Amino acid sequence: MNRWMALVVLCTGTLMVVLDGSIVAVALPVIGRDLGFDGAGLAWVVNAYLIAFGGLLLLAGRVGDLVGRRRVFLAGLVLFTAASLLCGFAGSAAVLVVARFVQGVGGAMASAVALGMVVTLFPAPAERAKALGVYSFTQAAGSSLGLVLGGVLTETAGWHWIFIINVPIGVVAVALVPRLFAAERGLGLSAGADVPGAVLGTAGLMLGVYAIVGPSPLSGVAAVLLIAGFVARQATAAAPLMPLRLVRPANLTMLLLVAGMFGFQFLTALYLQDVLGYGAVATGLAFLPAPVLIAVVSLGLAGRLTARYGERAVLAGGLALIVAGLLLLTRAPADGHYAVDLFPALALLGSGFGASVVVLFARAMSGADDAAAGVTSGIVNTTQQVGGALGLAALASVAARWDFSAAYLGAALLVLLALLSSTERRKLAPQRR
Repeated sequence: MNRWMALVVLCTGTLMVVLDGSIVAVALPVIGRDLGFDGAGLAWVVNAYLIAFGGLLLLAGRVGDLVGRRRVFLAGLVLFTAASLLCGFAGSAAVLVVARFVQGVGGAMASAVALGMVVTLFPAPAERAKALGVYSFTQAAGSSLGLVLGGVLTETAGWHWIFIINVPIGVVAVALVPRLFAAERGLGLSAGADVPGAVLGTAGLMLGVYAIVGPSPLSGVAAVLLIAGFVARQATAAAPLMPLRLVRPANLTMLLLVAGMFGFQFLTALYLQDVLGYGAVATGLAFLPAPVLIAVVSLGLAGRLTARYGERAVLAGGLALIVAGLLLLTRAPADGHYAVDLFPALALLGSGFGASVVVLFARAMSGADDAAAGVTSGIVNTTQQVGGALGLAALASVAARWDFSAAYLGAALLVLLALLSSTERRKLAPQRR
């Protein structure tokens, strides 16, 4: 089995899913006009995907451990690809929303187990660090690339192609999975088929995401109660869906970091279009320095820095760069210039995120044996999803009530909290030689 080619397939599948969370953003106005959405209904093109995706990540990760991660990953790719085709040919608002929900289900299945598959493919620390760097770049840069691709496809080929483009990529990935990944038996459903936990956790997460994107206070209260019941169940169940020992301090740091960074993307897209007057393609291209620097740092520099200085120093330095970049954005004026007011901040944000996310993925997956790699992967992805939704909702409200500067300051405070929470002293690599 070619492990590096297998990594490419895993990253390709994950990239499709990550892209689909952001690629639709710049196409929403056109979709609304073509399919006759009203203002409130159009939000469900995004919300339907987020609710299914965020609600099912944890369950899908555990199912992967029980029945085999290759099987769940492959089924997720098939479902995601088929739903993408349905989205592309949707002729009504209702069909598109339903297809987006199914896309979210398939995306959750594929994403939930992918990180666990990376960890089991590369057991040696040095190779695992390189593989996690590639995977981290895919996750980190996917949203920014989605904005670029969404703008280009919408303006040149039409909004249908932001979904149809997934189909040939998905078909190739589906064909390669059986060739590159060995079949797994899994632990068997008897090893952890915690049905009450699955119901509580999935319902709680779905209602939680719905309350955030809604917003709906009643749903929020119900979500808190369900998730509290889920945690209590996990503490007492003989075969829990999510053993609480798998939740690590890095998960909180990840949640806060992603909350700040998702908010940054949303705020900056609005600033570029509504304040500086950029079009869809220009907005996407304006983000490019961030994913380029994420690639440079996460695919090579982060590993060398970690080997020399230790993961704790690299994580703290990366988060500090992000805080500095967000604080720079608080000064962005109404008549701002890209080279002066945005590019330096994007350089700091891209470099900092590229360094910190590699360490956080490694910490969050530390100690995950083969039996629990799927659910641990699901926890990591759920943390990112919940953090992104919370950050987006909170910072969008701040921007609407006050201004962009206040919202950027809020994002900086979230990442500062992430920095303060990153005090775990365990190291993946030796200190300076």
